[in-house]
Amino acid sequence: MSAPRGRERAWYRHYVLGVLLLAYIFSFIDRQILSLLVGPIRRDLGISDFEMSLLQGWAFALFYSVMAIPIAWLADRANRRTIIAGGIALWSAMTAGCGLAHSFGTLFLMRVGVGVGEAALSPPAYSLLSDYFPPQRIARALAIFTMGLSVGGGAAFLIGGLVIDAVTTAPDVVLPVVGTLRPWQTVFVIVGAPGLLVALLMYGIREPPRRGGLRDATGRVRGISLRFLWSFLLERRRLYLGFPVATALLGVFSYGLMAWYPSFLIRTYGLTMGQAGTYFGLIYLIFGPLGTYWGARVAEKMEARGRVDAHMRFTMLAALAMTLPGTLGPLMPSAPLALLVLVPTIFLKCSYYGNTGAVLQLVTPNQMRAQVTALQIFFGNIVGMTVGASAIAALTDFAFGDDAAVRYSLAIVAAVFCPAGALVLRSCLKPYREALAEAAQR
Repeated sequence: MSAPRGRERAWYRHYVLGVLLLAYIFSFIDRQILSLLVGPIRRDLGISDFEMSLLQGWAFALFYSVMAIPIAWLADRANRRTIIAGGIALWSAMTAGCGLAHSFGTLFLMRVGVGVGEAALSPPAYSLLSDYFPPQRIARALAIFTMGLSVGGGAAFLIGGLVIDAVTTAPDVVLPVVGTLRPWQTVFVIVGAPGLLVALLMYGIREPPRRGGLRDATGRVRGISLRFLWSFLLERRRLYLGFPVATALLGVFSYGLMAWYPSFLIRTYGLTMGQAGTYFGLIYLIFGPLGTYWGARVAEKMEARGRVDAHMRFTMLAALAMTLPGTLGPLMPSAPLALLVLVPTIFLKCSYYGNTGAVLQLVTPNQMRAQVTALQIFFGNIVGMTVGASAIAALTDFAFGDDAAVRYSLAIVAAVFCPAGALVLRSCLKPYREALAEAAQR
């Protein structure tokens, strides 16, 4: 009887992973669809590139990052499944609500709601998966989960491009009470509504027993106070501060690329919104997941050959490698060449997602995993998403004073932030090895 139960558990944990992956895909579709709608939103609401960057960055990232911390505190103590399901329902409703916005202020508030909802996904999901999968498979499981970033990001542009091509040729939609919806507003409603079904799927999974926590003298898993948490992190600050800062620097490039590359294709080469979304989306959809899975497997092989710091070391090497294509892509003389160089950029950018997710999960006690993930998200988004979107817009608006100069802003950000991230990661290698040795003694 035990063998069938074991097979059921193996099947079921992959089912849970699949539901979480689906949720992450929808989260990035809902998060990134705004990047493809820059032109019509600017036109209809009369706003600038910098104001658009606030919608892409601060409106979402500030509340996403801040709310992730109390939600993670709750997730380390309460039912993670219910928290995630509630978050999915909230961000899906707020995405659809973006389609009802008729002013910058209303759209800003709806984007805040999307950020608050999405804050309930990653910290509890990382903790949940660390209890469903053994340590030697957690990087691969997190790589598959974080494929949602590349699949969802790619789908946002691909599906968004197709939907935009369809709705822009159709007349405005007039709804009772709501009134007239412009084509870009209809896109938000279409992409937001299906997430409510994903919330129902998530609510139906089981909450697993927690494992791998700190224990008291009697062997029971002990509770963790905020004071103990901060003491634990401060004693190991070279890792728990340095690593989030490194991933945040890489996030500046990553989020900036996602936010502005389609607009660069439109402004520089004259592509339509549908064409830019389709090409960018296809590349992201194909090469993003391939890079994510490849990166996790390469790190596993490095670890098997004796590199105990394989997950962090691989991330450092990938950051260095993507500097060249990331810088050259926006400077290409034609759209086909810019898209060709985008392929290795996306592949390498996504290759370390599973590894960055695994690094802190492998060295952090169970009772802290969601909160540590939330702190990593806080740094990554406060720095990565807000600076990534706004730095490119600020360079374009204030330094160059020309919408067409967005290509140079993209290149500058890649050339500066990718090597900076790699340099900080190098300083984290030794404290990471020490933390791994400490975790092995628990």
